[in-house]
Amino acid sequence: MILVKSYCIRCVTRCCSPQAASQQRELEFKKVSDVVAKLTAPANRIGTLLDLPGEGLARIVVGGAEYYANVDPRVPEPDLKVGTQILVNEAYAVIRTLGYDRNGPILKLAEAMHDGRLRFEQDMGRQSLVLQRSTDLIGVELKAGDEIRIDPSHRVAIEKLGDRKASRHALDETPTVTWEQIGGQSEAIAAIRKAIEYPLLHAQTFERFKFSQPKGFLLYGPPGCGKTLIGQAAAGSLSKLVSESDQIGSSSADNRPPVTSGTFLHVKGPEILNMWLGESERIVRDLFDQARARRKNGALPFIFIDEAESILGTRRAMRSFNISNTLVPMFCSEMDGIESLRDVVIILASNRPDLIDPAVLRPGRIDRKIKVSRPNNDAAAQILKVYLTEDLPLDTGLVKERGGEHARAVASLVEEVIESIFQRTVDNRLLSIRMRSGQTKVLYRGDLVSGAILASIVQRAKEKAIDRTIQSGQPAGLLASDVLDSVSEEFREGDMLPPDDAAEEWLKLLDHHPEQVVGVSSFRRGRQTEERILNQII
Repeated sequence: MILVKSYCIRCVTRCCSPQAASQQRELEFKKVSDVVAKLTAPANRIGTLLDLPGEGLARIVVGGAEYYANVDPRVPEPDLKVGTQILVNEAYAVIRTLGYDRNGPILKLAEAMHDGRLRFEQDMGRQSLVLQRSTDLIGVELKAGDEIRIDPSHRVAIEKLGDRKASRHALDETPTVTWEQIGGQSEAIAAIRKAIEYPLLHAQTFERFKFSQPKGFLLYGPPGCGKTLIGQAAAGSLSKLVSESDQIGSSSADNRPPVTSGTFLHVKGPEILNMWLGESERIVRDLFDQARARRKNGALPFIFIDEAESILGTRRAMRSFNISNTLVPMFCSEMDGIESLRDVVIILASNRPDLIDPAVLRPGRIDRKIKVSRPNNDAAAQILKVYLTEDLPLDTGLVKERGGEHARAVASLVEEVIESIFQRTVDNRLLSIRMRSGQTKVLYRGDLVSGAILASIVQRAKEKAIDRTIQSGQPAGLLASDVLDSVSEEFREGDMLPPDDAAEEWLKLLDHHPEQVVGVSSFRRGRQTEERILNQII
């Protein structure tokens, strides 16, 4: 204790001595002087490194002006990369590197030149540019149409970005829809399988007959009848065949890489439409470029364009601008660059094929037109079996009424639904169509049924069973009344007539040609409503 007290006394005496106080004041004054010097010194400028012409030298751009500047030897040489931001002092010497700027304009690449430079066309009001690559971009494969981020000084291309608009159409996985999951379209399925699978699986046989393989296909028909499902099943089926067979790509005259996988590009027509001039055409061009790039990597690309009539409509006279006047020629030129479905498989789907430009549908571009019709009794039963599966919970009373067999109960339920829809009864009347000849044609539920309607009916029935389970707290199964009531609800909600000026177009969507139609009226609860007159065709 005495030693500690003595040590503390010596420390206090030393700190309070005049010499120690003077040294402390000098140290504090130096700190204050350093702070004042930093606050009053000129700001360091930020520039971009363009080149390293020699040891200790750098070509830089600062504020739009270029300089040859000295480099501080303390700056690590590996950090001096072309395109990075650098810090320069008032003597314009490089004293530090800041890495690549995380911001900057984005341009579309027009051409990757042989000497490594990049050419960008005039776009969105910008002038054409030729830029050098950054250090990290040297050796990166670039192609026309790639999105490139450049530095804020517009001197160096620093980063390749993914093509957001084109890549969003590509599904991460090939669709897993199988032909067995599509009910009621046996003729359409057989036609497209024969047109797509045979030329790929039997390439040598087709080559012997000098058969020109088709380029594109059109699936057309009323809404909700399975056009999109058929397109997805075609992609899934071919991808499966590719993985199980080595015959695809084995033609003796074929120098393309063998197909090892499939990729599905699903595009809805309205997604391509854009308010900016030339942007829709660019999206179409990028879509085909992406498909060709995937083909080079061994994947067989499927381009499925839904609602094709919205972008490939018949071109009009040049009295006013119409997007089809430029988009259709662009699409046709891209299709002309495809040799056959060994390059890219093009599938168009449309409810209104009569609106598509004839130049698109001519042989040599869209070689096969396959109609997807409304289901008849047998086809509707096949579709219902896809949704009313044997593993669904049924009401125990319903199963007992059918002899205690679950599968038999499901089959009888399907028969009841089909009978309810296709019966030619007064309650099943939907539309009355008056023909020019004076005859009247009545359309029943069975005339307007579709796969989408059947799927919705089953979905409604499931909702009823789920609600009953929640309300009672006890497990419940599907009742026959659930499904039959859902049939009436579905058609009742769909009982709507269009405006007078749209009745003709509406009839075409129903797969009925309006040339000989004078008027249309609907039946609601057995009573006929006021007739809509088609004045334009009387």
